[in-house]
Amino acid sequence: MSSDPTDSRSARRSSTTGTFRLGTVAGVDVQVANSWFLIIGLIAILMTPNIQEVAPELGGWAYLAGVAFAVLLYVSVLLHEISHAVAARAFDMQVNSINLHFLGGATEIEGEAETPWREFVIAVVGPLTSLALGAVALLSLGALGDGLLRFTVAALAAANLVVGVLNLVPGLPLDGGRVLQAAVWAATKRRNLGITVAAWGGRLAGVAAIVWPILMPFFGFTPDVIDYVLGFVIGMFLWTGATHALQVSQLRKKLPGIIARRIARPAIGVPADLPAAEGIRRAREVNAGSLVVVTSAGDPAGIVNEHAVQSTPTERLPWVSCGDLARRLEDGLLLSAELEGEPLLRAMNRTPATEYVLIEPDGSIFGVLVTKDLDAAVRGA
Repeated sequence: MSSDPTDSRSARRSSTTGTFRLGTVAGVDVQVANSWFLIIGLIAILMTPNIQEVAPELGGWAYLAGVAFAVLLYVSVLLHEISHAVAARAFDMQVNSINLHFLGGATEIEGEAETPWREFVIAVVGPLTSLALGAVALLSLGALGDGLLRFTVAALAAANLVVGVLNLVPGLPLDGGRVLQAAVWAATKRRNLGITVAAWGGRLAGVAAIVWPILMPFFGFTPDVIDYVLGFVIGMFLWTGATHALQVSQLRKKLPGIIARRIARPAIGVPADLPAAEGIRRAREVNAGSLVVVTSAGDPAGIVNEHAVQSTPTERLPWVSCGDLARRLEDGLLLSAELEGEPLLRAMNRTPATEYVLIEPDGSIFGVLVTKDLDAAVRGA
């Protein structure tokens, strides 16, 4: 399953909280959530009785064999996610990371596919990879005798086939949801309608996952505690992901009216050594809402942080310089004043911050865009 590209953040080359970096595959960081160890242990425990049945001579080593099986299963998940990454990069899209977690994996892709066809390809290659792995494993069984190896290959074949089929369920956040999204987008020329339809498909799939254990007796199956737990966890995962997609859909409807110039605060440039009190006085004189620290050549070098100013006692402001209260302008905090809509949101998502300096095409300072002002504009749109 690949994550929503609209929502990708800038943890591009570093592990996020609760994860560690496993390595790099095809130039893409692979990150593993701490919950991965829990699911590895659970899979090992669940598989051990079956392993002991086919290989009783292993004794206690059957638990280690169970761990090995779980790791191989996640190698299959990794291949699934790598296929998403390769497809995205084939379309010149930035892939930030591949993340393995409790319920499988996710590929973090920067930006969005530009056409329904690209959306379809990036989404469908994952399930097709899982189905292909399952088919290859299934076909190889004929060359294997009885025993642990055959059992392992058969179990991996079944797992990959199930993963491939389930991921084709037409509902977000599953890959099948993105396939449905692409189909609706292609048919109606409305990307947002595709997201909405696929999100409702995900909600229905979530409800089905939760209800399925209750209905199992009517189909001749006897559910156990694990069926109820998995049904609830998967159902909530699908419902939450689908709900997030609906929120994104609602946000997208508002974005065309969000223009950086309209919501930016007027700003003036001040030298770093200017007392903060004097900078504030100059800003009030011209009704400017923000201060930008500039170099001797007039180039923006930092933003005087609003919270830092408010936190400084009034009597201290004459003795504190603007530079002392400024955040250095890192890459990503300098944005074009021409940005609007989704490109504006994506530019801000790449470097999350509370304030950004907007510049004109000629390099001059237009103003400062404050994140809370953008949030207010979106809510009011």
